[in-house]
Amino acid sequence: MTAATHTTPTGPIRRALLALLLCCALLGSAVACGGGGDEAGSAQATPSGSSSAEKQKFAKTRFVANAGLAAGATYQWIVKPYREGKFKQGAEGRTFALAKAGLAGAFTYNRLKAAVQNAKGDPLLSKAVAPLDEGIEKLKDMGTKLRDGNVSDKDVSSFESVITDVKDAGRSAGAPVTDKVPSVSQLGG
Repeated sequence: MTAATHTTPTGPIRRALLALLLCCALLGSAVACGGGGDEAGSAQATPSGSSSAEKQKFAKTRFVANAGLAAGATYQWIVKPYREGKFKQGAEGRTFALAKAGLAGAFTYNRLKAAVQNAKGDPLLSKAVAPLDEGIEKLKDMGTKLRDGNVSDKDVSSFESVITDVKDAGRSAGAPVTDKVPSVSQLGG
């Protein structure tokens, strides 16, 4: 004798009803979380202000990061090897030291220009950094000069002086700069 299986028509109906309820609940929560309306999201994402400097977020943080990398590169790859005599004619590793110094010079100039641009996003920092543009501009061709081995005390002092001025400007505006030494691969990339 076989046992009769007893199926009720309510089993499949219950499953369909449960699936429908779950779909409605998921759809309702997506709409409630703002998944459908672009108007509200775009109004909140647009920063206020009329210039790009005013729109820049985290101006001090970016300034500190860029100035810190410039300071670290200057000390590690220009000032320190120069003081150790690695740029002198006949010094062991001179060619490699000069190549790194050349890259560091270009890198430093680039990061300082970026730091000045970042500073424009903060009124106090912008005022503190504004007088440094001329000194930073003088560093523009120093990377090539370093790479070619035509470096003097005056050139190294120029780097140190500009870095000190940038650090002092940051400190006076509430954005203290600490040296962050970039790797050799960061210098070239």
